[in-house]
Amino acid sequence: MRLVHSTLVVGFFTLLSRILGLVRDVLMARFLGAGPLNDALITAFKIPNTFRRIFAEGAFNAAFIPLYAHRIEVEKHTQNVQEDTGIEQTPFNEFTPDGVSYEAHVLRGSSVFAQESLSMLFVIVGILVVLFEVTMPWTLNLFGFGLGREPLQENGVFPMNLSAYDLARWGAQITMPYLLLISLMSVFSAILNTRKHFAVAAFSPILLNILLIIVFLVARNAHWDAALLVLYLCAAMTVSGALQLGLMVWACRQIGVKIGLQRPRLNAGMKRLFVLGVPGLIAAGVTHINIMVSHNIATLQEGAPSWLHYADRLYQLPLGIIGIAMGLALLPALSQAWRMNDEKKALGHLNRGLEISLFLTMPATFALFVVPEFFVRGLFEYGAFVSTDTQATALALRTFAVGLPAFVLIKVLTPVFFARENTKTPMRFAVVSAVINLVLGFILFFNFGFVGLAIATSLASWVNVVLLLRALCAQGYFKLDLRLRLRLPRIVIASLIMALFLFYLGQLGSQWMGAHLIFNYLILVCVCVLCLLLYGFFAFALQIFGIDDMKSLLKKSPT
Repeated sequence: MRLVHSTLVVGFFTLLSRILGLVRDVLMARFLGAGPLNDALITAFKIPNTFRRIFAEGAFNAAFIPLYAHRIEVEKHTQNVQEDTGIEQTPFNEFTPDGVSYEAHVLRGSSVFAQESLSMLFVIVGILVVLFEVTMPWTLNLFGFGLGREPLQENGVFPMNLSAYDLARWGAQITMPYLLLISLMSVFSAILNTRKHFAVAAFSPILLNILLIIVFLVARNAHWDAALLVLYLCAAMTVSGALQLGLMVWACRQIGVKIGLQRPRLNAGMKRLFVLGVPGLIAAGVTHINIMVSHNIATLQEGAPSWLHYADRLYQLPLGIIGIAMGLALLPALSQAWRMNDEKKALGHLNRGLEISLFLTMPATFALFVVPEFFVRGLFEYGAFVSTDTQATALALRTFAVGLPAFVLIKVLTPVFFARENTKTPMRFAVVSAVINLVLGFILFFNFGFVGLAIATSLASWVNVVLLLRALCAQGYFKLDLRLRLRLPRIVIASLIMALFLFYLGQLGSQWMGAHLIFNYLILVCVCVLCLLLYGFFAFALQIFGIDDMKSLLKKSPT
């Protein structure tokens, strides 16, 4: 089926990106450890990334893709009418008067709508970037209030001794243009995804990790001061945004989509985009403001932002490959099925999406919960990253693992609402989840330290999943089919059996690990490959998948 192929394409490049991201984080742990320097770097990175997820990945994609897909369907329908009847229709690049109706603006064509959306996003995000650049000494307190103000060390590179707060401020001012570049890139990425060209858009984030890795490799020979290294990494992030945007523009031109900036106008099409986008903006905004507040609280405990970051990177590996890939592939497929009024097809897409996601997520969940120390020690414990950092990061990772299935399910269930141009319902649930996360995180942090923030995040995500499922069932948009009901318990059993083997192998592998980093990685790879083979064997033995599933996976699906 095409959904599987789309997910595999996105998943492959996302896997490559996450692996390179893991290499980047390993180098980060080696050079910067988990102290105030790394806390400053993470804070500088988090500011543009937080608002990128709010504007670009959150509100914009949720609103833009269904509307853009609608226009593409109208174009195809009109073209078919012309071919069948020979009657020439109104050109799609002909401007209809503003204020007539939303339907009239649909006829203006997909490229016109994309260009208007690009221009509007440029103005909104551009203003935000300028405001942050001008007010950065004060707005940094929204993310890094707890960062230390005392000088980190004697520094011969800069005219004054830098504190962690100063370093984060300078770094954030360097990285803020990345927000504008990557937000514009999201428009072109959404165009490619809607037109079912997933590969280039999925490849694009790899460029960021490649540049950051290059900076670390250069730093190894250049012997830069650690503070200077942090600023070079921030500069590399902004440069990667320009490269990603250029790549997306080129890819769109290759499929015949050529759009640019124009004077933004609040016409019917843009009003409709705002109507759908504002709830998504609120939902993403509340969620990521919550993340912002949680990070701010974490800065009150030195090292906590770094421990949570490294744990986050490890559980984000399966989340990015599975959840984000499935969500990106599902939204265009569900939008198309809904436009065709084919509820049976949409329900089938959702069931298969859940099946694939849980089949890939459950073994990762059990693995990260059972032996988190094994993974953290093997990947990060080297150089400036010491054994106490391993223990703290592993504790956070085990807590995040409990919420991993929920994080993935949210990515799979939310597109069902977005495809029906309903962004208000997931917005309400995201707000509820965010409030729970914020309140619990604040309470638990002052009782259990940084791990309380991870506990709150996992619990709040499960609340969000329950609310989404209840709403989908009540509206008749979701029902477990027989195949998923039969396979889901078997997926859990196969994952549990694999986890028992992993527990023994992880304990044994930890005893063999030492100061040789390459040898530690070899142990990690061998254990992971063996456990994946075991999981595959038990999955086949329990008939979670069979020969027919393999044939359908390898068979090329029609467009």
